[in-house]
Amino acid sequence: MLGQTSEGGVRLPALERAVHGVDTRRMTLPATAPTAASAAAGRSAERRPRADAALRRDPVVWLSSVQRDGRPHLVPVWFHWDGEQIVAFSKPHARKVDNLRDQPRVMLAVGAPGPDFEVELIEAMAELPAAHAADLMPSGFGAKYRDLLHRAGLTLQRFAEVYSQPIVLRPTRFLGYGGRGWESSGSLAT
Repeated sequence: MLGQTSEGGVRLPALERAVHGVDTRRMTLPATAPTAASAAAGRSAERRPRADAALRRDPVVWLSSVQRDGRPHLVPVWFHWDGEQIVAFSKPHARKVDNLRDQPRVMLAVGAPGPDFEVELIEAMAELPAAHAADLMPSGFGAKYRDLLHRAGLTLQRFAEVYSQPIVLRPTRFLGYGGRGWESSGSLAT
């Protein structure tokens, strides 16, 4: 049964902890070291190898932020993953930058929705450094995007001038989504 909040919003009933016999508390993986409680519950702090592989090879990560009026905003961004954080770049007055200034909590999606639907969802905190893009451009960024930069008619220097606002995304939780064998693992988001 739905109810109303004091602010006039809709209150949803509490979701059950178990769905189809799967303990949903085990469906997400934290990005931080495991606690005694998570280790006892059988949860791992490690991201799935597919998440790391997708973050290293895929050309875009989908960045979801929230606008001031509460509407979602979803855009693809070029990025670099160093194993700990994601560095992306934006035009300084883009909608996503305004959103991140107001609300730095984001959701990212990376992977290929192919036959195994190996998509990784990542919760992260965004930072907007005051440094210029050229100062924070990872060394592998130009090599990763060489062909795409050429097709867009951009040099790496021009890219850094146009997309001058760095965005540093620090994962807080990895949520697998799909992939071979996901039905029985109990370690994925739904």
